[in-house]
Amino acid sequence: MKILMVCLGNICRSPLAEGILQHKAFKAGLNWSVESAGTNGYHTGEAPHHLSIKVAKMNGIDISMHRSRKFTEADFEQYDIIYAMAADVLEDMRRIAKNKFDGQKAILILNEIYPGQNKDVPDPWYGPEAGYHDVFALIEKACDKIVSSQ
Repeated sequence: MKILMVCLGNICRSPLAEGILQHKAFKAGLNWSVESAGTNGYHTGEAPHHLSIKVAKMNGIDISMHRSRKFTEADFEQYDIIYAMAADVLEDMRRIAKNKFDGQKAILILNEIYPGQNKDVPDPWYGPEAGYHDVFALIEKACDKIVSSQ
């Protein structure tokens, strides 16, 4: 199974989601490949936000080696599931992928725990460290559901 996590810049939410799901899949003995990307491309090649790295490390996950990359239309051909962190990200994915967009593969991650509610993972970029802990907890809950449903 190949899974892609997507947010805007690929330095806050999606690297956390990548690290969390890969960690949980490995612990569950699942042979999954989990990666992440961002729709805006502003941070291409950059490491995750220092608070994302810190919060992940506090939870036993190292995301420090991750480097941001831009989401492309080809991602719909390469991944089995693509989780968007928010509705605006999903719309960006639709715009970028054009006719390659596949609504069966593109899912808002929080719909895993709040089916049909189309809730967003808040972007912690402008806020204090507490927001990163909140985002971690939300994503972790969704990843637990993803792993347990396999």
